Amino acid sequence: SAGPRCGTAGPPPGDSGFIRGLFIAQEGSSPAQMRAFQAQVNQKIQEDPAVGQFFTLAGFSSRGPLSQGLLFLFLKPRSERPPVDEIVLRLQKSIGSIPGISAVLTPSPVLQISVGATSQTQGQYAYTISGIVPQDVYAMADELMKKLQQFKGFASVRSDYYHDTPNLKIDINRDRAATYGVSTSAIQSLMRNAYSQNYIYLIKEPDDQYQVILEVKDHDRAHPDDLDDLYVRSSTSGNFSASGSGGGTIATTTGNMAGLVPLRVVTSTKEVIGPQAVNHLNQFTSVTFNFNLLPDAAVGDATKYIEDAVAQIQPHYPTVQGTFQGEALVFRQLFQSLPLLLLAAIFVMYVILGILYESYVHPFTVLFPAIVPAVVGGLATLYIFHSVLSLYSVIGLFLLLGIVKKNGIMVVDFALQRIDEGWDLRSAIHEASVERFRPIMMTTLASLMGAIPIALGFGQDAASRRPLGLVIVGGLIFSQLVTLFVTPVIYLWLEWFQEHVLDKVPFLRSAHYHEHEGEPARGHMPPEPVGVR
Repeated sequence: SAGPRCGTAGPPPGDSGFIRGLFIAQEGSSPAQMRAFQAQVNQKIQEDPAVGQFFTLAGFSSRGPLSQGLLFLFLKPRSERPPVDEIVLRLQKSIGSIPGISAVLTPSPVLQISVGATSQTQGQYAYTISGIVPQDVYAMADELMKKLQQFKGFASVRSDYYHDTPNLKIDINRDRAATYGVSTSAIQSLMRNAYSQNYIYLIKEPDDQYQVILEVKDHDRAHPDDLDDLYVRSSTSGNFSASGSGGGTIATTTGNMAGLVPLRVVTSTKEVIGPQAVNHLNQFTSVTFNFNLLPDAAVGDATKYIEDAVAQIQPHYPTVQGTFQGEALVFRQLFQSLPLLLLAAIFVMYVILGILYESYVHPFTVLFPAIVPAVVGGLATLYIFHSVLSLYSVIGLFLLLGIVKKNGIMVVDFALQRIDEGWDLRSAIHEASVERFRPIMMTTLASLMGAIPIALGFGQDAASRRPLGLVIVGGLIFSQLVTLFVTPVIYLWLEWFQEHVLDKVPFLRSAHYHEHEGEPARGHMPPEPVGVR
């Protein structure tokens, strides 16, 4: 990638010294197996010289599948390690060498953009497909994943569609349950109390509070056959109760089996392979693809590849729609609306300058010689330093527009004052350019010195902000070299156009005095002393 992928690239990975990620095992892995994997992952992380502190978490279910573990890595100071993108690739390869698991690591920049259907856990960018027919969504997800794995710019690509998870399907025999006086809600409550690990009561003390959790003992819920040891009380004999083998009890009543119906009598079970969860986007069944990029890959190249792949597959699944999520969606919307944003910004500046100068033409004197060289210089700087046109660099462009136009404002405002005093056009603009040269250079150098540290990439998480500094520094230097010579020329041209064309129309006539033939010129008069404003 030898230049800026204009309008298509995201920011470089922010080097904040923090990495988060997942290590993912085969679906259906037990907590004991995950603990064994966690120990191996910890060993791999400890062996990496760039990691300062870290901690891992496995066996949780509140934020993801049981077959996934969380990673949080705090790196050593920037001077003692390579860039974060190199560390991410190295750790992914190291952890992925453990048989049975794979790793997805993402550097966490200071500025994070997270919108839509992705939490950015499995990748920085995301694409989601959704539809009204779940079978079509899942079939298209399988085909799309095969195509995405062929793209060479992905550091990792995964989806949240896990369809090979061992499940236990429980069917309630409603007719038999009604015969025994067992309601469906009683069976559901039994299952919830036995396996959900949800607390049923909160004990509040003056200095703390405690959750009372009701569940079957671990060794009594390790196998599907353990369901046969649960009992539900018939509605004709009071509240239901449940008991596990070996004396495990899910009620306050123990030892009294009168009115208890074995769960196996009113239900049937079957072991199946199916999805781990059914995800939704806008109430439609969905599958989200998360991906990270290699350092030399642009978001625009990845999004275009995804769109082309979807265009090839989608005709076979007309009910399925796709959309980008997270940062990919933000960048796409930004660059689609960028031309309109630039035009709106320039129009607002034109209106304000037109009110200031009471002229239709002099806002062009300020804007054109400053904005065009500034934008050209900023983009050329990105190209020279092999940077990207990202969200940060777009912000830099808008900052640049506000900074560079002050050169023209200083010159034109001073020249219009001299014209109102009776000076001829050429003498007025020459005097303005000479007198305002020092304040123009002072303000430009002040802005330049403030942007150079950003362009050089000093500080934590500076890599993502570097395009902003490059745009400002390059645009300021190039604009300064051009506007000092171009602004007087454009000023004289537009003044001639104002006098000979627009002044003939009363509505477009300038409010400033213009010198006519036969009137004495004051260009030979010595300039009046002025202060630096």
